[in-house]
Amino acid sequence: MSVQYESLPHAGMYLDAFGVRAPAELPGDQVWPRRPGAFIRAMAVPLAVAVEEALDGAEAGEGSGLDAEAPPAGPKPLVRELVVGQLGLVPKWVKSASDAKLRSTKLVNARQETVTTTTAFRDAWLAGQRCIVPMQAFQEEDYRSGKAVHTRIARVDGRSMGAAGLWERWVSAEGEEIMSFCLLTVNANSHALIHRYQQPGAEKRMLAILNEGSFDAWLQARPDKAKEFLRPYPAEKLTANPIQKLHKVKA
Repeated sequence: MSVQYESLPHAGMYLDAFGVRAPAELPGDQVWPRRPGAFIRAMAVPLAVAVEEALDGAEAGEGSGLDAEAPPAGPKPLVRELVVGQLGLVPKWVKSASDAKLRSTKLVNARQETVTTTTAFRDAWLAGQRCIVPMQAFQEEDYRSGKAVHTRIARVDGRSMGAAGLWERWVSAEGEEIMSFCLLTVNANSHALIHRYQQPGAEKRMLAILNEGSFDAWLQARPDKAKEFLRPYPAEKLTANPIQKLHKVKA
């Protein structure tokens, strides 16, 4: 399964495709375990709080243009927030930064089937700490020739993709912070494209690529409903091309 992907090449693509502004410093072109990458999470802002703050400002002489009435009932508005963190989840219960370094390289992919029961990922899932990972392409290895051929997989139309993920914030006793995320995967044994790649004889897995129209729904879904968004991406919408290996994946 993929542990390396390409981040978006241009700052404007974050706003165009995901409705968020790019970070002040863009992540590197290639993201692999323990390297920084960008992810998008929900930052819920209660409408009642926003209106109350506006009314408080009006009472202080700062015209708000809002009627002093009770805020309308309805769901909390969702604001997407872009965060930079390392690829490879660091669970809250990790004891030290050195332990985090060792564990996170093995916690890059979370399986859709076991994410609710695996100790490393369960807390983030139940807490609703889901995210969208923007990427231009991801890499797989093709062993059909007898040796690994690194292959770039992207959308046929050249547009960016948003992969489903989980995020976590780890803080040590000394106050050191690590923001991290992982990528969710689904079974791809019968996927028309992905079944050609990865180790022979092993189960085929692929990143759970989200449909553009489901971004907010994925971020806001209840934990018991969120798995419904994790499906194989249609093979006819993807293209695969062999590439020269540019980076060695290591911790």
